[in-house]
Amino acid sequence: MLRAVAAASLVYDVSIGVALLFFRGLLETWFGLPPAVPPIHVDLNAIFVTSVGVGYLLPLRDPVRYRAYMWIFGVGLKTAGMIAFLADYITRGSPASFLLFAVSDGAFAALSLAALLNRSKAPSPESSKVPL
Repeated sequence: MLRAVAAASLVYDVSIGVALLFFRGLLETWFGLPPAVPPIHVDLNAIFVTSVGVGYLLPLRDPVRYRAYMWIFGVGLKTAGMIAFLADYITRGSPASFLLFAVSDGAFAALSLAALLNRSKAPSPESSKVPL
C-alpha cells in the first residue's frame, strides 16, 4: 500500500508543480485569481512541490527504507497544507475553489497515514526493492 500511495503522491505533486510552472494563466483563470506579484513566489512553490513529488521515487522504490519520507511529506506536509488552505479560506477569504486543495491534501495525508500504520502486510526490506 505504501508503494501505491507514493506513486499517487508523486503524480499529484509533480502535476501541480508542472501546472504552476507552465499553465499558470489557465490556473489563475480557473481559480479566479489575479496574477501573482511577484511571480517568483509561484515559481518557487512550483519548484518545491515538484521536488517533493520527485522525492516520492524513494519510497516508491524502497517503501520500508524511506518510510520517514512518507511521514514527513505524506503525512506532515500534506496535513499542514490542508490546515493552511482551510485557515486561509476562513481567515483571509481565499476562493472556495482552494478547498479542493484542502480536501486533496487531507486525502493524501490520510492515505499516507493509513499506509504507514498498516504494518500487518509490510514487506521485508529486501522484498520491497524495485530497480529504477
